[in-house]
Amino acid sequence: MDSVLDQIGEWLKGILTSSITNQLTGLFDSVNTQVGDIAAQVGTTPANFSPGVFTMIQSVSETVIIPIAGLILTFIACYELIQMIIDHNNLASFETWVFFKWVFKTFVAVTLITNTFNIVMAVFDASQHVINNAGGLIAGSTAVDTSALETMQDTLEAMELGSLFGLFMQCMVVQFTIKALSVLIFVIVYGRMIEIYLMTSMAPIPFSTFGNREQSMVGQNYLRSLFALGFQGFLIMICVGIYAVLIQSISVSDDIIGSIWGILGYTVLLCFTLFKTGALAKSVFSAH
Repeated sequence: MDSVLDQIGEWLKGILTSSITNQLTGLFDSVNTQVGDIAAQVGTTPANFSPGVFTMIQSVSETVIIPIAGLILTFIACYELIQMIIDHNNLASFETWVFFKWVFKTFVAVTLITNTFNIVMAVFDASQHVINNAGGLIAGSTAVDTSALETMQDTLEAMELGSLFGLFMQCMVVQFTIKALSVLIFVIVYGRMIEIYLMTSMAPIPFSTFGNREQSMVGQNYLRSLFALGFQGFLIMICVGIYAVLIQSISVSDDIIGSIWGILGYTVLLCFTLFKTGALAKSVFSAH
């Protein structure tokens, strides 16, 4: 009878050992793939990220938003002309240079609207240059060291059935949490690019406000928001660099439970810091 129970126990231990090994292998692969994908996606310009979406956004902006921006610019130009007449005592003390100043301001405003996409892309090209340079300087791999998984078999086989079952349940919880965190990382990185596309589609409207000193605050804040979105990618790269340094301090050793919970903790920390990058970038550029 004891022999039968021992065989059943060994059979269960074999199943649990194999399941735990497979879970850890899939767990680490999921983390490595998702985190490693961050640098590639953040280092891509809006035009290269999804050319089809970018073309659609540009087309909609030029055919729908630019006419609205033109109406706003016309209103602002007329307001500026009326304000100029009032300021100079209804042209009683009119000077010719003031009229040329108004014409020049209107010309600059029209030029800004017609070249909105070039200006917006220049902002992101500059930020991507900084991001790519930062990516080359940030050393360290974001991959979790899985070489110890091959030598873990003996450690797992030496554990009791109850301990193996407890480790199996913890691996399931960690695996589910890691997959949820991978989805969050995906949402943060891709959500930033969607936000860039949305901001770009409305670009002509804030650009049309540069013709008036009071209303130009709208355009200035829009530009600050663009720079904040662009350099948010730089902060994301810094977060990945910090994560790479921290994750390399963890090695899958005899303390399997401590190792997997340590990896989970660093991944949670990475997600938290990624969430903060947007607000931090806006605070740096005083955008709201």
